[in-house]
Amino acid sequence: MSLWIPITIVAAFLQNLRSVLQKAIKGRLSTTGAAYARFVYALPLAALYLWGLKAVGGFPMPQANTAFIIYCALGGIAQILFTVVLLWMFSFRSFTVGTTFSKLEVVLIAVIGGILLGDTVGPLAALAIGIGALGTMVLAMTGAAISFRALLHGLTEKATLVGLLSAALLGTSVVCFRGAALALDSSDFIMSAALTLFVALTIQTLAMGAWFLAFDRAELGRVFAEWRRAAPVGLVGMACSACWFMAFTLQNAAYVRALGQVELLFTFAAGFFVFREKTTPTELIGVALIVCAILLILLE
Repeated sequence: MSLWIPITIVAAFLQNLRSVLQKAIKGRLSTTGAAYARFVYALPLAALYLWGLKAVGGFPMPQANTAFIIYCALGGIAQILFTVVLLWMFSFRSFTVGTTFSKLEVVLIAVIGGILLGDTVGPLAALAIGIGALGTMVLAMTGAAISFRALLHGLTEKATLVGLLSAALLGTSVVCFRGAALALDSSDFIMSAALTLFVALTIQTLAMGAWFLAFDRAELGRVFAEWRRAAPVGLVGMACSACWFMAFTLQNAAYVRALGQVELLFTFAAGFFVFREKTTPTELIGVALIVCAILLILLE
């Protein structure tokens, strides 16, 4: 089995766990505050992780270059803007339609990856990406109680464009993080991913910190006041990002995110087996499409 596959599955599991932990601070922090907590508490852990790899593990430190810094900055800022656009989308009456279209992230990653990095996908992988995107949209429709007819009608609504913009920003961040790791031109993917993570988190922490100091100091205070609940999010988030970045370094980001949809299966399984939630036929269709997409990616 290619190494990127188990790493991606672990990343998806940790992302699901991070989402569970973030519920503990829901209501105590705003969406932007929760996003910043994820960055600011992960940064010292990423620094410790990078130092440990070099000092204890004996991994050589890659030499940063201009392309690496640019990709890290673009990826970090795109991820922050994704959060802002997501908040903007919630202000629309038809935000559920926009949210559903935002699930086309993996399709846009394939397009953006081809443009920026020259990453290409085979016919089987392209089919898998399309099926997986449809599956995630079906699950999103189930949660929002909307129909395909509503989606077709929503093609002309502003929320749809905003949803696609959020997907494009998230896709851009993923592709740029892969581009940053590849720009290091290091044979050691673990160290390349670790350095990319540390630099990206530094940029994000400084950028969002400056924004909070200028416009919302009260929320910044709440981020640090809730450290007992926020710190575990940072820990799991750092481990999650480290796995994602390693997978991006090893494989085409579109393949990684397509396989990463297994996270939705973890969420579905938890709801069904742990919380005894009822399953609708539409949800089963969405899950079946995602399973089909994952199997096709693994075959590719």
